[in-house]
Amino acid sequence: LCDVVGGICESGDFFAKARSLPSTQSGDIMVIKNTGAYGFSMSSNYNTRNKVCELALEEGQVRLIRQRENFENQIALEEKFLKA
Repeated sequence: LCDVVGGICESGDFFAKARSLPSTQSGDIMVIKNTGAYGFSMSSNYNTRNKVCELALEEGQVRLIRQRENFENQIALEEKFLKA
């Protein structure tokens, strides 16, 4: 049985507990529906995490509809204050 956890340092950061999952390897992709705060509309920069990308699945094809944020995006609006 496996626990599926998120990437932040919070004890309640679980997607699933004690689930039977197929064997995986590094680089495998897991689809999680209803991601809550990990979806874009609820995402934040807590712990300096980048906001997530968004993918759409349409007629069996996956396409990127919003790019993942990077650190430069996060500080762009604060940069003038950092130079003071």
